[in-house]
Order: sequence, then C-alpha cells, then structure tokens
Amino acid sequence: MLPKSSSRSFTNFYTKVSYKELLNATNGFSSQNIIGRGSFGTVYRGTLGSDRTLVAVKVFNPGREGSVKSFMSECRALKNIRHYNLVKVITACSSSDFQGNDFKALVYQFMPNGSLDKWLHPGEEGDVLRMCNMSIVKRIDIAMDVASALHYLHHECQTPMVHCDLKPQNVLLDGDMMARVGDFGLARLVPRFDEQLSSTGIKGTIGYAAPEHGMGAQMSILGDVYSFGILLLEMFTGKRPTDDLFTENSSLHSFVKTAVPDRVIEILDNSALSQEVTGNAVTWEEGWSCLSNKQRSCLVHVLQIGVTCSSVSPNDRMSMRQVCRELATIRDTFIDAQKQDKSSHP
Repeated sequence: MLPKSSSRSFTNFYTKVSYKELLNATNGFSSQNIIGRGSFGTVYRGTLGSDRTLVAVKVFNPGREGSVKSFMSECRALKNIRHYNLVKVITACSSSDFQGNDFKALVYQFMPNGSLDKWLHPGEEGDVLRMCNMSIVKRIDIAMDVASALHYLHHECQTPMVHCDLKPQNVLLDGDMMARVGDFGLARLVPRFDEQLSSTGIKGTIGYAAPEHGMGAQMSILGDVYSFGILLLEMFTGKRPTDDLFTENSSLHSFVKTAVPDRVIEILDNSALSQEVTGNAVTWEEGWSCLSNKQRSCLVHVLQIGVTCSSVSPNDRMSMRQVCRELATIRDTFIDAQKQDKSSHP
C-alpha cells in the first residue's frame, strides 16, 4: 500500500517546483501549449528553469474520478525505476493553485517527436512524411525499445511492475527516434512470488487490454505482453485493434494469424515498404519482391511474435525476455540481408 507521504517524498526526491513556476513555464497553461490529453489530465509544452529547458507538464484534473490515484501511482512507479527506454521524470508538484484548489502535476523530459500513434496514423497531409520515415528497420528498433522497457519492468526491477496501459499513445519518441514508454497512471507493483495482483479498479484501453482482465482475472505481467503483441501487430499492419474492419467475430490478432505466413503482403502496412523499394518498383507487390527471402522471413517472424504475444490464453504468450532476444536476432538478420543486397546491386 502506498504510504500517505509518498507524493511528498517523491517531490522531495527531485528539485522542488511550485505551481507558479509551472504556470509561467506553460504561459498560463495556454491552450496553444497543449500537446496531449489523457484520461486524467492534460499535457503542456513548457520551458523550465534559468536555462529554459523544454519540458512536458502533465496537469492532473482534480475533478476527474481516479485522477489523484493516478498521480500517486505514477509517483510510486517513477520514484523507483530508471531505464533509458522509459520517459524520464524531472520533477513533480503537489500543491494548490492561487484559488486554493488542489493542484498536482508531473514534469517529464520533452519528447520532440511525439507519440508513436501520430507516426503510425498521420491525420494531416503534412504528416505523410512521418509515415514514410517509418522504415521496417525503424519499426523493429522501436519495438525493441518498448520490449526492453517492459523487460526491465517485469524482470529487472526489485519489485516487478505491470504498466497496465501500453498503447501507441503512451510510446513517445525522442529527437533520435528512440522510443520511451510513458504514462504510469495505471501501473501496479506485483508481488514477486506470483507475479499477479488484483485487477479490481484497473481499466486499460479497449483493444489493448488483455481479454482476461475484462473477465476479472488477476492482473499480471502477461497482460503487458498481450498489449505489446497488439502494439507490434499495429506497427506492421497499420491497423488499430479498434478499426471498423474488426467485429465481434474478428480481431487484429485473427486478421494477422490467418495471413501468416503465406499472405503477409496483403496485411503489411504499405508505408513500411516505402524505404525498401528499389529500382523501378511501382506497386507494393513489386516492393515486396525487392526484399530478399531473408528479409521476408524476418517480417513473418515479427508478425508471428505479435500473434503469439497476443494469444487469448496467457500461458501461450512469450516472456519479454524471449521477445527481446528474438527481435534482436531479427534486426541483425534483416540489416545483414540489406547489406548483402546492396553489395550485390551497387
């Protein structure tokens, strides 16, 4: 159970920041500085300190049920974890505004390239370049970053942690396009002896939350594995698990499972092949033909990992330790095949 002093000890762990400082940092929490909205609050772009460090300020909505609990959960989680694939927290504020209202905020390292969701699903014409820059290797790199973060949470923390809300919106990209997992508002610590805890009161995101959680099953690290599997399938098909294409009798998981390995070209996100196309290839079928057999096998393997991780039965899913190993092998094989192809076609 989280001690009552947890939020205070967390804010004392970092350099203290006041409500006034955050007000100034975000230009009065200007709507022009809003860079995201979540279930429990709004995220603003801001500049903090004498060096005007660019930061992201997540202000929790005190009127939203569960908001305070979410703040406390993030405080508890972020106080004890450090990993290069997790969004870095700079400081926190638990105070009152000038009207005496409760004010809670977390200040994070700013991620200039935004969320993975915006790269996978560009909504404006000007964002098409984003999609075109998401090559196959870059997608594998991002998947490896996310897998590394989950492996750390599940297997390397002193007390294992379940993120509980992994999705593209919570995967942020820094200036070098390295992925970092954020938003620990639903995260829970897990007793090591069984790596499970009650799922009561924990609600993930529809489409990404493991099916057993909706049936009252115990929360476990395998729930995160399921979410990762769905995320991986979305990254390589360009399809959200909530797309209209999927009904009660079909899902992103079944959509991919029935296509692997023989019909992969039919389900791949076309833009994933855009940087792999060579010569005079025009159609995506021709783009697929530009890939070597080894490269095609790599894509099949990636999708198979996504399918296995998103299995309905938790016992059929992989561990993140295994996922990390297999993705690393896939990446090396794909890049080696690229180099061989370039050397044979100078």
